[in-house]
Amino acid sequence: MRQSEPGPARNHNVYLLFAHAPYYPGPGTQEINTTVVAAGSLLHPLVCQPDGARIHDLLTQGRQPGEIIALSTLTHELGGGADWPAVGDWERVTTDLVQLVHSGDCDALSLGLPSIARALVCSGPHSHVRAFDAAAGEFIDYGPQERAAALAEVGAFLASLVAEQDLWPGDGLLTPLARRP
Repeated sequence: MRQSEPGPARNHNVYLLFAHAPYYPGPGTQEINTTVVAAGSLLHPLVCQPDGARIHDLLTQGRQPGEIIALSTLTHELGGGADWPAVGDWERVTTDLVQLVHSGDCDALSLGLPSIARALVCSGPHSHVRAFDAAAGEFIDYGPQERAAALAEVGAFLASLVAEQDLWPGDGLLTPLARRP
């Protein structure tokens, strides 16, 4: 288990963005393939624990208020994913988070990102995504600048949503690792 160390301050007012299997919330609705939750939702008792608390700890270290951290960024920070086993089962945690959103046990920003934007937020901060433009007959390269723009667009949408009230992480949350005795 990863131990909390003195160093970067923790900001609990950050958000986790993750992609998941697409679903349609109702007839005639847009596909939902990406979700943003408050970091505190990782501390919900219906999320696999202690994995959720460990991911929360990682997510909140040295972040800026209101920052949206993509799951792929955490993967990048964890040696390209090699260190995930020491933190937790991110797949189970994100599945639990989607279930929380579906059941109304926490607030979320549910998004239907276009395929390129979704691919960019699913790849690391320095990765590139190539797409073939059939009309032009050439490949187009999307990289860190386009990823930052996609995250900024999600951030602007989230900021307008939380301007009146922040995302509710749910009830009965566990104590964050950094605050445990």
